[in-house]
Amino acid sequence: MSSFPTIRMRRTRQNERLRGLVRETHLNVEQLIYPLFIAEDLAEPRPINAMPGIMQRPLEYLGREMERIASLGIPAVLLFGIPAEKDEGGSQAYAEQGIIQQAIRRIKAETPDVLVITDVCLCEYTSHGHCGVIHNGTVQNDESLKLLADMALSHVEAGADLVAPSDMMDGRVAAIRRTLDEHNFSAIPIMAYSAKYASGFYGPFREAAGSAPQFGDRRSYQMDPANVREALREVDLDIAEGADIVMVKPALAYLDVIRQVRDHCDLPLAAYNVSGEYSMIKAAAQNGWIDEQRITMEVLTGIRRAGADMIISYFAPDVAAWLRE
Repeated sequence: MSSFPTIRMRRTRQNERLRGLVRETHLNVEQLIYPLFIAEDLAEPRPINAMPGIMQRPLEYLGREMERIASLGIPAVLLFGIPAEKDEGGSQAYAEQGIIQQAIRRIKAETPDVLVITDVCLCEYTSHGHCGVIHNGTVQNDESLKLLADMALSHVEAGADLVAPSDMMDGRVAAIRRTLDEHNFSAIPIMAYSAKYASGFYGPFREAAGSAPQFGDRRSYQMDPANVREALREVDLDIAEGADIVMVKPALAYLDVIRQVRDHCDLPLAAYNVSGEYSMIKAAAQNGWIDEQRITMEVLTGIRRAGADMIISYFAPDVAAWLRE
């Protein structure tokens, strides 16, 4: 095999047009999903201290934000709700007039072309902050499935295009799929948080969603960060139960997991560029330590390079604008 000076790898790196021609991985706006926090009992948007630029929004301000998202070409949003009242069973999660159910109807009426994906989990709605029903201080897996399925159904009845169960209860994809099919919603896809790790990167999100557990932690149902073979088993189980899209969360510290899941299955693969990843970049940029745009584009390209087909990211509007430059 010939080598230098016959082979010169720098030949195709000389200018941006050449680099673009040989670029292997592309980041496009069509691959982005933007998370939104919708809160009851707010008079105006409330900034989230730990996530600069991200806000909790009342319903009345939702239309303005959705118009901005649509104008940027972002194809989908992922909704999280913050109810005014919480209880042990998270009843506002599946209430017909719950905050997310109202938000879905408003979005589909005003910006119908933007896909609405809804997070299906009880943690934002329960007084204890856990993702399922609590008895004797522990999360009850099987008792939680009915509530999660009811929650997903209520979202779809309100007009959601996809549902995304993030609770990590065993069997929840099958329970949701069965419930949707029984109510003639067999065409609604399920985006499963299949490999969701018990991560320290979620800290800022818990301020944003008001979802911190009031006791203990979530390690009995979210995955151990040390495991990857277990992630593949979770993916296989979700696929068998009817998932249409699988997800790895977080993304940045789990690029190896994204790659292994990509090599393991043919389903569309999402990755969640989570709150802690966002906040670290924002904090470093605000201190002048890094170039925010360059680092963000590098991180998201890395997630794509690892194998993700779509990326859920709080940077989505910024990235959409940068891609137009």
